[in-house]
Amino acid sequence: MTKHVSPNMTQATFRTEILAGLKAPRKAVSSKWLYDDVGSHLFEAITELDAYYPTRTELAILEDNVRKYRHLPGARGAMVELGSGSSRKTNLLLGAFEDLSVYMPVDISANHLQDAAERVRRAYPSLAVIPVAADFTQPLGKLPLLPELPVLVFFPGSTIGNFERSEAADLLGNIRAAMPEATMIVGVDRPKDEAVLIKAYDDPAGVTAAFNRNLLQRINRELGADFDLAAFAHRALWNAGESRIEMHLESLRSQTVTVSGESISFAEGETIHTENSHKYSEEAFTSIVNKGGWRVLNQDSDKDNLFSVYTLQAI
Repeated sequence: MTKHVSPNMTQATFRTEILAGLKAPRKAVSSKWLYDDVGSHLFEAITELDAYYPTRTELAILEDNVRKYRHLPGARGAMVELGSGSSRKTNLLLGAFEDLSVYMPVDISANHLQDAAERVRRAYPSLAVIPVAADFTQPLGKLPLLPELPVLVFFPGSTIGNFERSEAADLLGNIRAAMPEATMIVGVDRPKDEAVLIKAYDDPAGVTAAFNRNLLQRINRELGADFDLAAFAHRALWNAGESRIEMHLESLRSQTVTVSGESISFAEGETIHTENSHKYSEEAFTSIVNKGGWRVLNQDSDKDNLFSVYTLQAI
């Protein structure tokens, strides 16, 4: 079975949040709206780029430690994946968790979610696959899980870095409220040289730029807007004070854009802030974990300390 978000509610929320973000003194849009069907496929292309180290590094860490993860209680119960992302990471765990009963991917992009769920069904016909189309950044409420099954939450890709620190702690608190005795495997990117980060988020092939600009195309299509994509440039900036990469769409000229019947003015050089990607030290991330009602059981990293995979326990 599949739990779908009401299309009308999703569209109304999209309109409300986009207009609010574009009318703000500093224009900003939540990064979750980057992931429509086109955006989700573009992101998968980003993960294949040589410049984008997080995916291959996290995958290598998972491969090196998957036998250890097999002993987590949820590996013999239900695995809930937040954000239906790289099938390579998912398949690595599903292939190792031979006693797993349920796989439940949760993603905001319903079509992308269904495609991912069908791939898993074909590969693991004895596994109960229950996709849930929902915004996991909001309180999850009751998921259709059997109460007797232990739960393992899989939250890869350093997605948690997209949130402000307080938001990340709140998100962990929401996950804990929905799955109060769960363990979690979560990927976290670490601070590193600025040049490495900029190249990863502004790749020479321009795939990340296309991913970012696709947000404007989506607004044009779904909200009747008239953004000229050529009039906006992709920018990736390192904010050292906040220890994060920021993605922006910069207006290349003074212009007025119509969005859902409303006029939005841009000055030359003004940006729409579309994504943050925080890079956390062990101390910084442990503080967020504790505020969210979890404790760190283990941390695994690659030999170059580019990336970490944490194992957490709800408390």
